[in-house]
Amino acid sequence: MTMTPSPEPSPTATVVWFPPTATVTPPPTLEISPTPDLLPEYGEVLFEDRFEAGEEWSLVSTANGTIALGKDELTIVIPEEKAYMSTLRSRPVVSNFYAEISAGPTLCSGQDEYGLLLRAASLADFYRFSLSCDGQVRMDRVVSGKASSPQPWTMSGAYPPGAPSLSRIGVWASGSEMRFFINGIHQFTVKDPYLNSGNLGVFARSTGNHSLTVSFSDLVVYEIDRQPVD
Repeated sequence: MTMTPSPEPSPTATVVWFPPTATVTPPPTLEISPTPDLLPEYGEVLFEDRFEAGEEWSLVSTANGTIALGKDELTIVIPEEKAYMSTLRSRPVVSNFYAEISAGPTLCSGQDEYGLLLRAASLADFYRFSLSCDGQVRMDRVVSGKASSPQPWTMSGAYPPGAPSLSRIGVWASGSEMRFFINGIHQFTVKDPYLNSGNLGVFARSTGNHSLTVSFSDLVVYEIDRQPVD
């Protein structure tokens, strides 16, 4: 009697929040000069958030960690496990803008990362500007939960690796063009047409079995002229 093998079940789709990357061996830190010409002029303040009240943010406490309001800051705490946590500001929706926020890790190591979410239509559709705790930066695009890196990891030199530290993160966005800054120093420019507007947010990601704590403060968003960039 001939046995017919049973068909194997179809694989289930997996959400890829972070694109796979090769291990990077950091070169010596380079001295980087400020490049103010790459930051176009910006206008009036659209809004500020001093994190004195948390009603605009999703504050949570789960097994993965907590997102809580402190004294004039929003803090993400991840315990000793690999985890990713993020939160979006509920309003306003912004398209063309220049935004700055201060980010201060107090516990972090290796390729733990933290940073700013922008043009977020949801927690599955956004751009992500990442700083790693070993001194690298990148920009990811996440669409329908699938991540890719228009700008992969590159060494920065514009902020101190490890913790504790405090850096000013800036993003200028006009149309498809986005320029990324740390402490006033231009990191890279990306042109990407996929996401045109959305909310701002912050995130932190632990990559090992150790604690990660990052605080965010002093968010300021400015209006900019709509400029042709294509």
